[in-house]
Amino acid sequence: MTEIELYGLWLENATEDPDLQTELKSIKDDADAVNDRFYRDLEFGTGGLRGVIGAGTNRMNIYTVRRATQGFADYLNQEYTDPSVAISFDSRIKSDVFSKAAAEVLAANGIKVHIYKELMPTPCLSFAVRELKCQGGIMVTASHNPAKYNGYKVYGEDGCQITLRGAEIILSKINSLDIFNDVKTSSFDEEVEKGNISFIGQEVIDAFYKNVLSEGINTELCASSGLKVVYTPLNGTGNKPVREILSRIGISDVTIVKEQENPDGNFTTCPYPNPEIREALEVGLRYCNEVQPDLLLATDPDCDRVGIAVPDGNGGFALFSGNEVGAMLLEYICHQRIKNGTMPENPVAVKTIVTTDIVNLIGKEYGVEIIDVLTGFKFIGEQIKLLEDKNQENRYIFGFEESYGYLSGTYVRDKDAVNASMLICEMAAYYRTQGITLLQARENMYKKYGVFYQTLHSFTFEGESGMNKMNDIMNTLRNNPLASIAGISIVKFDDYKTGISKDIVSGTETAISLPKSNVLAFFLENGSKVIVRPSGTEPKIKTYFTAKQPTHEEAEKLEAELASDFTKIFE
Repeated sequence: MTEIELYGLWLENATEDPDLQTELKSIKDDADAVNDRFYRDLEFGTGGLRGVIGAGTNRMNIYTVRRATQGFADYLNQEYTDPSVAISFDSRIKSDVFSKAAAEVLAANGIKVHIYKELMPTPCLSFAVRELKCQGGIMVTASHNPAKYNGYKVYGEDGCQITLRGAEIILSKINSLDIFNDVKTSSFDEEVEKGNISFIGQEVIDAFYKNVLSEGINTELCASSGLKVVYTPLNGTGNKPVREILSRIGISDVTIVKEQENPDGNFTTCPYPNPEIREALEVGLRYCNEVQPDLLLATDPDCDRVGIAVPDGNGGFALFSGNEVGAMLLEYICHQRIKNGTMPENPVAVKTIVTTDIVNLIGKEYGVEIIDVLTGFKFIGEQIKLLEDKNQENRYIFGFEESYGYLSGTYVRDKDAVNASMLICEMAAYYRTQGITLLQARENMYKKYGVFYQTLHSFTFEGESGMNKMNDIMNTLRNNPLASIAGISIVKFDDYKTGISKDIVSGTETAISLPKSNVLAFFLENGSKVIVRPSGTEPKIKTYFTAKQPTHEEAEKLEAELASDFTKIFE
C-alpha cells in the first residue's frame, strides 16, 4: 500500500482513540506529515519498540502496541506451555493505556498477565518476571527520551531484555500480521474478573527492596554520616522506591525537588528527562544552591539510570559522567569487599565496549576479571545468566555502561537506579566519614590510574532521508577507513559488523568474539579511542571519544581536538 492508502485505512479503522482521529484529520492535506507517519512500520528492534506517540504505522499508539504484543504472544505460545507475562509502565503519556492494551492482547491469547497497579521502575519489572516465574515481560517506557516519545521493552524469562534470537522470531511474527484484522484483544476489566489479569502485590515490591538492601556493603555508616542529599525523580517512577531505600539505610536528610516529584509525562521542567545532560538537572541544581547538599541524585523516568552532581569546591556543583560514577563504584566495591572479607573467588565485572577503559586497570588492581560486551545492558544481563548456568552467579560483583546504568546484584537483569542510588549514597557516606568528598575520591582515582576523559556526541537524523544519511555515513567509515584523527595515527580498526579487528601497523586481522553489530572502533597510537554506532532506539549516530592523558586539562583539550576533526564527516 502507498502512504496515502494506509492513511485512508487508518482514518477508517483507527477509531478507538479519539486523539488519533483528531491527528489524522489535521494532516489530511499535508503530504509530508502523512509520509512520515506511514512510510514504514515502527521498527521492532532487539529492545522492542520506541517512537513518537501518534497516529500511523511509524508511531506509538494502541494499534502498533497491540500488533507487537500479538507477535510476542504468538512467540510465547510457540515456545512455552501456559506462559505468563509481567507488565509495568512509567509516567509517560499513554503508558498506562499502552500497558492495558498489551495486557488485553495477551489475555485474549490465553496468556496469564501480572501487572503493577501503578507506575513502577524498569528494574521492578525485571524482578517481577523472575520472582513470579514468568516467561516474559513488558515495560512500557521510552526511558530518557523527550515527552513526545513512548516505547515498549520486551523481556525474556530470565528478566533480561529479549535475546537476539527471540527478537528475530517476534519480528517475523509481527510482520505477518495485519494491524487491524489479525490481532486478538479483550476487555481489561473482564479479564481481571476472570482472573486472567491480576495485579502484582506488595509482597513482590517488598521482596525487591529486600534484594536491593542485600547489596549494601557499609550501610550501617549511613545514618550517622550526616550525608545531605537532594533527589529528583524527574517526574518518573523513582520517587517512591528510591526514597524508601534511602530511608531504610538511614539517609534521612533528603530534599525532594518538588517540581519534579510527581508523575508528569509532559516533563514540563525538564523537556529532555535524561540525567546524562545538565539541562535535566537544572531545577535540582537550583535546590542545591539553597540546600548545599553533599550530593544531587537524579533518576530518569523509568528509574534505570541515575546521574549525580557534587560540590565543586568553588560554590558550584560538578556533574559526574556515567563512566566516572561507574568506575568509582567499582573501585569502592572492590576495596570494601576485600576489606570486609566478602569478595568472592574469581570475581567478575562486566562493561560495554563503549565504557571507560579505566575499568581494566581497576580490575587488574583488585584481581577482578573484566568482561567486555556489546552496547546494551541486556548483554551484561546475559553474562550474569552464563554465570548462573554454571552456579557461579556469586562471582558477579558489578556491571555498568557509560550511559548511567549500573547493577551490583543478580536479582534483576537490567540496570537498576534504585540499587545504584543506594550504592552511590553509601559510597558518599563512607567517604564522608573518612573526610573525603566525592570530588576528592574521583581525583584520587585519576591520580592512581591516569585520566580517561570520555564524551558522547549524538547526531540526529530525522525521517526517511535522515535514515539514509546515517547508513551512508556508516558505509563511508567502514569502506574508507581513516588513517588518523586529529593528527594521531590509527593503529587498530575494529568492525563489529564484519567481526574483524585489523591491526593497521602489521596488517594482521583477527576475529572479534562478540555478536555482529553495526559498530566501528578506531584505536589511536596514544591510547585514545573513538567508537561510532547508530542508536538502536533513536534516529541518531552516537560517537564516543576517549582521550587518555596524564592530566584532566590535557585530556579535555585532546578530546576537543578529536571531536572537532572526526565529526566533520557528519556535516
